[in-house]
Amino acid sequence: MKILLLGEYSNVHATLAEGLRLLGHQVTVISNGDFWKNYPRDIDVSRGQGRLAGLQLMLKLCQLLPQMKGYDVVQLVNPIFFELKAQRLFWFYSYLSKHNRKVFLGAFGMDWYWVHTCTTTMPLRYSDFNFGKELRRDPEALKYQYEWLGTAKQRLNQHIAAHCDGIIAGLYEYWACYHPAFPDKTTFIPFPVKPADNPRTDRVKRSKVVIFIGINRERSAYKGTDVMLHAALDLRQKYNFRMKLEIAESLPFDEYQQMMEDSDAILDQLYSYTPSMNPLLAMSKGIICIGGGEPENYEIINENELRPIINVEPTYESVYHELEQLVLHPERIPELKRQSVEYVRRHHHYLKVAQQYLDFWAKG
Repeated sequence: MKILLLGEYSNVHATLAEGLRLLGHQVTVISNGDFWKNYPRDIDVSRGQGRLAGLQLMLKLCQLLPQMKGYDVVQLVNPIFFELKAQRLFWFYSYLSKHNRKVFLGAFGMDWYWVHTCTTTMPLRYSDFNFGKELRRDPEALKYQYEWLGTAKQRLNQHIAAHCDGIIAGLYEYWACYHPAFPDKTTFIPFPVKPADNPRTDRVKRSKVVIFIGINRERSAYKGTDVMLHAALDLRQKYNFRMKLEIAESLPFDEYQQMMEDSDAILDQLYSYTPSMNPLLAMSKGIICIGGGEPENYEIINENELRPIINVEPTYESVYHELEQLVLHPERIPELKRQSVEYVRRHHHYLKVAQQYLDFWAKG
């Protein structure tokens, strides 16, 4: 198969491309590397700075058009698959549909179906936009509502979803938002993770439990990192002799990985039901995820045995309590590490996931 992956989200497309190539397929990744994270890609389409940045990117993309046709499958990482205004992307989507056999949409993050569903029908007990039936009112949540509701982004998302050949959700939450609208063309496929070469399932002999947290300055409150960091800092003050806290702030992917390596556990995604790419990568290395591990996460992948994720409710008190229990009972760590590695191997191995994509694309 000849496959084009457009856009990037937390290394999903770069990792998927590796798996597809090992299975014998020809793959091209065109993306901006997910901004400062700088993930690998074959063709870079990062947007520059300044008033003419949009025009310059448009010209570059037009020059690349011959390299964006003739594929068996094109997959968009998001309705906003290039760093352009939504109005301009209608034409690019039309071109991709006309000059390639099939086009698929990834439900991997921020889009209209996510914002709209979480602010109206609210099928999730909590999310980036609601706590129960109460809407979040923090500035970032409001900003995303303003950007996606009743705008060109909404129209673009609805147009692509209606006309594409299939929709792949990478988390349970996104599946819950797309499946009701498109039950016949939406599927759930776990995110692909390339397993670590030598994951640690034993515990390094040391006096302190090492906790890692990665902070994106622009999305800290929105993703709940501020709450998790607050709880971790308070706990470190109480148990300074038992706990070490590593804080990575808006680092490129390679530096982020290096800083995470020696940790026992990672704090990530307070408002999520499921672990996303960064905690899954950590789990593949034998690092415990403290974050989203709700029952729905295990049900959608039919996992009835492993429970490696330390699930937290979206509150300071819940994070503090679960983190304190781990610090006070480090004897739990080796088994949780072992389960973390096995969980990723069973459900997220990049070759297994790549085959799931191939199977779905073939049916679409």
